Amino acid sequence: MSNSDQLTLPGIAGQRIVVTAGAAGIGLCIARELRAQGAHLAICDVDAAALDRAKEELGAKVATVADVSDEAQMKGFFQETADALGGLDALVNNAGTAGPTGGVEDIDPSEWRRCIDICLTGQFLCAHFGVPLLKASGGGAIINMSSSAGRFGYAFRTPYSSAKWGVIGLTQSLAKELGPDNIRVNAILPGIIEGDRMENVIARRAEQKGVSHEEMKAEYISQISLRRMTPPDDVADIVAFLISDAGRNLSGQSYPVDGNLESLG
Repeated sequence: MSNSDQLTLPGIAGQRIVVTAGAAGIGLCIARELRAQGAHLAICDVDAAALDRAKEELGAKVATVADVSDEAQMKGFFQETADALGGLDALVNNAGTAGPTGGVEDIDPSEWRRCIDICLTGQFLCAHFGVPLLKASGGGAIINMSSSAGRFGYAFRTPYSSAKWGVIGLTQSLAKELGPDNIRVNAILPGIIEGDRMENVIARRAEQKGVSHEEMKAEYISQISLRRMTPPDDVADIVAFLISDAGRNLSGQSYPVDGNLESLG
């Protein structure tokens, strides 16, 4: 959403919010939207240069180089967040990786483990260290980034799809567990998102199938009812809505933001 079209959502101003992988891509779009709504941000990312740029742009209170799959780094990041912000009101578990592309017999087990560690275990670790802060604040919201690959099987992207299905289970389990503590937990399922990451996925899949990039991209788009990719700002808008007071009775749900993706091949 452009600044001129900015819709002020109730209850975000003044919130203290963590956005993982908040220095680029969807994470940066989410962080921008939340900052525009008046939130105080703590972001982490593995890209130090991007993090420096994002910190300056966003005025983030915390901007830390950290890998979400590393327990010690996440413990330190959340302690730094607590010290700088004085608490936590919302957590956006955005960090992820595309993982390897290939047949199950060709994927290196180390690549499988790395994808699961970042896309699923990383969300667990952030919840592990973030939930005590949310409880101390009297409640809040957790947004877990899944994917359309979390509702469709995804041939030749088995590690990624498996992790994103796991995020749905994590979301529904935490919603039940944390609801009595006034903590809402929802998942976002982005589809085919405009940007470099998706172009790289398309390139790898095109190479694997032996077709051109343009042919592979057209095949992906043909599976979307609206016949277009989704801008990352659209994902940011839904995240902000769920964190705001407008989403105060929404929990345990999974929200596709994908133009009605019909299948994923």
